Amino acid sequence: MADTRLSLALSGAPFPPEGRIAVFGPGADTDLTALPIDRLQIVQGFYPDHAAWAARGFDTVTDPAGAFSAAVIVTPRSKELARGWVHSALHLTSGGPVLLDGAKTDGIDSLLKDIRKRGEVLDVTSKAHGKAVLFRAAPAAIDDWALAEPAPGPEGFVTCPGIFSAAAVDKGSAVLTAALPPLTGRVGDLGAGWGYLSANALAASDAITSLDLVEADHAALRCARANLPDTRARFHWADVTRFRPAEPFDCVITNPPFHNSRAADPRLGIAFLSAAARMLRPGGTLWVVANRHLPYERTLAQLFTSVEEAAGNSGFKVIKASGPLKTAHRGQS
Repeated sequence: MADTRLSLALSGAPFPPEGRIAVFGPGADTDLTALPIDRLQIVQGFYPDHAAWAARGFDTVTDPAGAFSAAVIVTPRSKELARGWVHSALHLTSGGPVLLDGAKTDGIDSLLKDIRKRGEVLDVTSKAHGKAVLFRAAPAAIDDWALAEPAPGPEGFVTCPGIFSAAAVDKGSAVLTAALPPLTGRVGDLGAGWGYLSANALAASDAITSLDLVEADHAALRCARANLPDTRARFHWADVTRFRPAEPFDCVITNPPFHNSRAADPRLGIAFLSAAARMLRPGGTLWVVANRHLPYERTLAQLFTSVEEAAGNSGFKVIKASGPLKTAHRGQS
């Protein structure tokens, strides 16, 4: 639905006939066929989408650079990040044109209201519970929307706008951290975010020989690097479900995602659990935290020889799973 709206807006957008076009935040399935592939630079920090665009031959980056004649923004859920992208787009294009596409649930109406106060709205395409807004604005008129640099946040950890749990430690991660015993050997943190679980695990145990943080959000991993100066930490910008460690892990810790955009989707967490089982040595252990309502136990019973609830509270459960089964362990040595 969103792509239909964006495609309609793009087909009529009076973009200059020459010059590069920056496209911020398109998902792998976003329809950009109305734009010339040789003029596009895809700005995408989420690894699976970044890799998909790069594989199709698009110029794909995490941070745009240089001059552009126009820009397209697929509105993210974070208001601060959306404003930061608008700020970047206007500076890169010297004032536009910029096409901002988003659903009502992503705050497009509020953004449109603010943009009207600061610039010139050229066109609005309303469709599928959202809007595509074409506008221009003097870059100086929107300088207060510049995206904040990573800075100390919850418990002194460095975070930045737009990443998961930027303003406070996630409650599930706090429950898992409190439940973990001192870990040993090679440890993997899947969906490591800005490094809260890893930092606490390393601080609690000198017996950890290495800790691999695997995270798909480039900005979150940037913060994790700042939060973990420990030489045992290794950082991987990657899709957890496709990642393969150099050596099997002795232990995996994870607070897996379970939302696709705003919709709950337990399949995401299940994919993390399957990936964890593949990454562990035959006698390895998985520690996972989950909301009480998520039905992970059935999947874990198919992947591990032993599954037990090790800790929790009214909202979260910490599950310990040991001994990956051979079917889950296939492909590891």
